[in-house]
Amino acid sequence: MKNSFVELNGRQRAFSLLDENTGREIVGPEFDFISPHLEPQNIVPESDDGVIVVKGKLDGKTAVIISIEGSFQGGGIGEVSGAKIVAALEKTLEDNKNGIKEYPVIVLDTGGVRLQEANYGLLSISEIQNAVIAIKEYVPVIGIVPGRVGSFGGMSITSAILSYLITTPKARIALNGPEVIEQEAGVREFDSSDKNLIWDTLGTRQRVETGIADEVVDDDVSAIKDAINNAIEQNKDAHRTDQADFYLSLLDEIDFAQPLNTKQYRDLYSKNKATKHVVNEATASQQAKTKSRGRLWFEKLTGIENAESNYPTVLHAEKDGKEYIAIVPDENNRFPRVRKGEVGLQEGFLVAEIVNKIVDEDKDKKEKRPLILVVDVPSQAYGYKEELIGIHISLASAAAAYAKARQAGHPVIAFIPGDAVSGGFLAHGLQSNRIIALADDSITIQAMSKASAARITQRTIAELEEATKHVPAMAYDIHNYEKLGALYKLVQDVSSWDANENAVEEIKTVIDEAIESTENQPTDLHFRYETPIAVESGRKATNKMRKTVFEQWNQ
Repeated sequence: MKNSFVELNGRQRAFSLLDENTGREIVGPEFDFISPHLEPQNIVPESDDGVIVVKGKLDGKTAVIISIEGSFQGGGIGEVSGAKIVAALEKTLEDNKNGIKEYPVIVLDTGGVRLQEANYGLLSISEIQNAVIAIKEYVPVIGIVPGRVGSFGGMSITSAILSYLITTPKARIALNGPEVIEQEAGVREFDSSDKNLIWDTLGTRQRVETGIADEVVDDDVSAIKDAINNAIEQNKDAHRTDQADFYLSLLDEIDFAQPLNTKQYRDLYSKNKATKHVVNEATASQQAKTKSRGRLWFEKLTGIENAESNYPTVLHAEKDGKEYIAIVPDENNRFPRVRKGEVGLQEGFLVAEIVNKIVDEDKDKKEKRPLILVVDVPSQAYGYKEELIGIHISLASAAAAYAKARQAGHPVIAFIPGDAVSGGFLAHGLQSNRIIALADDSITIQAMSKASAARITQRTIAELEEATKHVPAMAYDIHNYEKLGALYKLVQDVSSWDANENAVEEIKTVIDEAIESTENQPTDLHFRYETPIAVESGRKATNKMRKTVFEQWNQ
C-alpha cells in the first residue's frame, strides 16, 4: 500500500502524523541514549531504546507523538524507553496545566514489559498510566494500534486507560499473548498455533464490536490522521475504566464452566445492561478459608477472623481510619483461573468499585482515608475467556481507580507480604506512592513466570537465571528488587507467614510512618526516583533521561 502506516517504522510513523516540516524529535538517536541493561546480557541495544518522541503540529494543533518501535525487542518497555515516555507525558501535563494545549498521541506497537528489564518495565508502565490519567483531566490521550506486534501485556492495560483507541485491520489487542496462555494454562486453553482463533479473538473486528477498541480505519496515513484529529476535535473519551458495573453485570451472565465463542460473546455484550454492584465490607466467619499470605495479613491487620464478603476473592474493611484491600485465593471459585489468588476479570472491577466509592465519599473531606493494599498476587489470570472479554480492562480499572485516589489526596500504601507479579501487581500495588515489603526469600516480584519468560525471550531457564546475576531488574527476589530504589521500606525482621502480635504491630507502625511521609508531598510517583538507592544506582538512567527530556522540551 502506497500510504501504509503499518509498513512504516516507528520514527516514520511519528513524523507522518504531523504537519509537514513541523516535527522535532526529543532525545533522538544522535544522543545514543541506550539501555544500560542489555549489553550485560549480550543483547545489542538501540540508540533511541525503541521509543521515538516528536513534538510538532497536527492540523495546526500542538501534538506530542510517542511512537514505540515494535521491531526492537518486540516494542518492550524498559527503564530508558519508559522514562522517555513518562518524562514526555509529564511535560505535556505541565504545559496543559499552564494553559498551553498539547495533545498526546501514543502509537502502540508493543509486547508490554521488556522482559530483559522486567521490573523496570513494570515500574515504568505504572508511571506511564499515572501520567495518562492526570493528562486526561485536560485533553484526550489518543492511542493508535497499527499492527505488526499489536498491543499486549502491561501496555494493553495502558491502552484501556487511554481516552480513545484507533486501530487498523491488522491490529491485535490482549493482555496475555497466546503463547503465554498456552505456557501457563495449556494448549487446550489457547492453542497458539491456531491463527484463525487468535485473529477471531484478539483481532480488530472483535475488539471494536466489544468495546475494547473504538474505531477501525484503513491502513492509510491520511485516514489515521483524520481519525486522530476528529477524536481530538470531539474530545472523545470511551471511559473504559469507568464501566465496572457494566462488566460485572456481563460476568454475572456468563457460565465459566461452559464454552464461549466470539459470536456468543458479541451477542451477550450487545444485550448487556449495567446493574449496580456493591462489595460488602468483610466480616468475620466461622469457616476457614483458602490460605494465603495476603489473607493472613489482611485478617491480622484488620482483626477480622476468617474474613469473607459477598465476593470471596476481594476483601476490604476500614480499621483505625484506614481502608485495607486484599485480593485472595478461593479454591472453589466459579472463575477457575483465579483460584490461587490471581487478579482476574471480576477482581479488577470489584477493586475499582471499592476505591471509586471511597473517593466519592471523601471528595469534600480535608483528610482523605489512606488506602492500604495488602499485596499477594501471583499474576493475572491466564485464560481464553479472560482475553476474549478483556481482562486488561479489568486490571486497568483497578489501576486507574488507585491512581485517581492518590491524585485526589488519598495516601495509597502497598504492603507486600506475598508475591507481586505481572499484571496483578500493576492492578493492585504499583499505583501506590509508598511500597513496603517484607525481606522474605519466599516473595516473588517479577513480570512473568520463569517458564513463560524463557519461552518469550527464547532462552533456557538456566540462561534466564544467569542474566539475573548481571541485571537486578531481571531477578525474582525481593532483595534484588530493593536495588531498584522503589521501596519505602524493606522490613528485615518479619517473615511472610509469621504474623504474630509483635510483627503486626511493627507493620502497623511502618504503615503509619509511610502515610505520614506523604503529608504535604506531591501526589505523583516521583518518590521512586528520589530515594537514596534510586538516585545512586537504581533509577540512575531514569533520572538522566528525565533531565535530558526536560532540557530539550522547549528548545
